[in-house]
Amino acid sequence: MSAKETYLWHHFDDLEQQHEATSLGMWTFLATEVLIFGGLLTGYTIYRARYQSDFAVASTHLNILIAAVNTVVLLSSSLTMALSVRAVQVGDRRKLLTCMVLTAVLGSLFLVLKAVEYTDDYKDNLVPGLAFQDREWPSQGADPAPVKMFLMFYYILTGLHAIHLLIGIAVLLVMTELARRNWFSREYYTPIEAWGLYWHFVDIVWIFLLPLLYLVGAHTR
Repeated sequence: MSAKETYLWHHFDDLEQQHEATSLGMWTFLATEVLIFGGLLTGYTIYRARYQSDFAVASTHLNILIAAVNTVVLLSSSLTMALSVRAVQVGDRRKLLTCMVLTAVLGSLFLVLKAVEYTDDYKDNLVPGLAFQDREWPSQGADPAPVKMFLMFYYILTGLHAIHLLIGIAVLLVMTELARRNWFSREYYTPIEAWGLYWHFVDIVWIFLLPLLYLVGAHTR
């Protein structure tokens, strides 16, 4: 059986057309994701400009150490994801499986560290509506209301990012099992390449969140 007969979906003329359609579909999906995060970041930017000092004070209470470690973890996962795509392109199944598992492990490590960070935030009374003390902030030169707003942006943006990462890990594990069953080859690697785009997008989002949330108040530390 030829590669075309094995991997070609019935509604495409050839593998090249199938590859282009899948890539276009993923890029279109990512464009909608940009709109979601873009809207949230636009709202954040508007209020950040209005309450600069309050946002800066609130930012100093976030755990920048965990954020820095998580940044290294995600950048490393981008590398292993890129190596996964390269491995399937050259037909190195063992390297493909290794890199895909490493990518999932690194993504999971990010979520574990994020859970630790959220737990510390709760203990430090940084969760509006659950654990927050208004009287603690005036002595630091901050109005509690804008501080709550900053923290809500923080939880919405990082929480949404974590959900995207969780979805990425789940799909990646499914693809890893399919790769173990020899579903992919040098002739057919489009799904892995497309999901690599998604994974890199999630990592890029974090690169934006790091300075906007954690480094805003760095000069006041």
